[in-house]
Amino acid sequence: MADVMNVGVNLEAFSQAINAIQALRSSVTRVFDSLKDGMKNKETLEGREKVFITEFQDNLQSVNRDLNELERLSTLVGRPSESHPLHNSGLLSLDPVQDKTPLYSQLLQAYKWSNKLQYHAGLASSLLNQQSLKRSANQMGTSAKRRPKVQPSTLALPTQYVDDVISRIGRMFPDMSIELFRPNGTSAVLLVTLGKVLKAIVVMRSLFIDRTIVRGYHENVYLEDKKLDIWSKSNYQAFQKVTDHATTALLHYQLPQMPDVVVRSFMTWLRSYIKLFQTPCQRCGKYLQEGLPPTWRDFRTLEAFHDTCRQ
Repeated sequence: MADVMNVGVNLEAFSQAINAIQALRSSVTRVFDSLKDGMKNKETLEGREKVFITEFQDNLQSVNRDLNELERLSTLVGRPSESHPLHNSGLLSLDPVQDKTPLYSQLLQAYKWSNKLQYHAGLASSLLNQQSLKRSANQMGTSAKRRPKVQPSTLALPTQYVDDVISRIGRMFPDMSIELFRPNGTSAVLLVTLGKVLKAIVVMRSLFIDRTIVRGYHENVYLEDKKLDIWSKSNYQAFQKVTDHATTALLHYQLPQMPDVVVRSFMTWLRSYIKLFQTPCQRCGKYLQEGLPPTWRDFRTLEAFHDTCRQ
């Protein structure tokens, strides 16, 4: 009922009107009570009739007074706005049997979710409209010349700058060894050795990380032609889990304006696996669950969790 009523209603007058209704009901009750009781015992018949008529007149005047007060307050209450959240469906809230017919509450919940969906769709549309690579049939039809595709500046960073960033990150973590390879020209491939725990192959495009493969420390990371194997998965389920979590981390650490910060944040997260088999789960306190160590690392606190305990 509160959802249907609008702020345009005078709530103070509405409260007084409810009190006036209660007073009117009490006055009417006293009238019928006096009629039911009849004339009270008095010494003479004339005295009994006089007392009965006097009380009856007083009760009728009280009813008349309370009725006039209710009529006066009804003009001050005002009328609720007709713009219900669900238009005429808002009248369903007047049904007193809500347990058997919860139709209005369900409609109201659907209406709220529809508003949220429309709001977030508008935000997504505004963000997509800000993209510089937007194309449409109208733009291509109106322009005689096709504009050249503008590459983001972060994809064309000098190789020397990329090497300096990787070198600084390597100096930040003495227990992490980083070897840089360029098998296909400018694109870099990093071989990250984390203590004696694991080896990670990080495929980069300038300073953007494309993919990461994590294998055990004693697993072979080279092909027969001595090139890095950037496709084969680890033979161990624990490192396969770490590879999946590393892919999730790549989606989490996204800051196109500062790619060096992204690489440094990802390497800091990867370094948290230095004690993969020595750190217990922060949720259950166990070192192993279903034969696996805690392979998940929180992106902010870097705390260790089992894959099933992190939720």
